Order: sequence, then structure tokens, then C-alpha cells
Amino acid sequence: MDGSMDGSIDIQTDGRTTDRQTDRQTDRQTDRQTDRQTDRQTDRQTDRQTDRQTDRQTDRQTDRQAGRQAGRQAGRQAGRQAGRQAGR
Repeated sequence: MDGSMDGSIDIQTDGRTTDRQTDRQTDRQTDRQTDRQTDRQTDRQTDRQTDRQTDRQTDRQTDRQAGRQAGRQAGRQAGRQAGRQAGR
């Protein structure tokens, strides 16, 4: 048995075993890289979706709070105005 340049071991002299070993190793590496790439892509998509969802939720809450605040303010002003009118 002697080592080849890519670190695999030649068991047969015709190279078929080495080729199969190299193919399996390449397949495993490709699978791992694909899995990692898929995981990273999924993470980025999830992060983007979460960010967008959070932004929309925050916008809705802000809009609701602003609407309530504006309603209260308008109600107070109308009440004061009505009180002044009644006092005349």
C-alpha cells in the first residue's frame, strides 16, 4: 500500500479502489458543503422573514398607538372647547 497525492491509499494497482474512495470522499464533502450552504441560506431567509415580520408588527403597533394617542388628544381638545363654549 502506498499513498497517492490526494491522501487516499491505493489498495489495488489498477486504481479503481482509489477512484471509488476518492469519489465517496468527494461526495461526502459535497454533501457537507451543500448542507452548510443550505443551512446558511435558510438562516438568512429566516432572519430576513423574521426582520420583515418584526418590522410590520412594530409598524402596526406604532400606528395603533399613534391612532389612540391622536384620538385621546382630539377628545381632550374637543372637551375643552365644549367646556369653553358652555361657559360663555
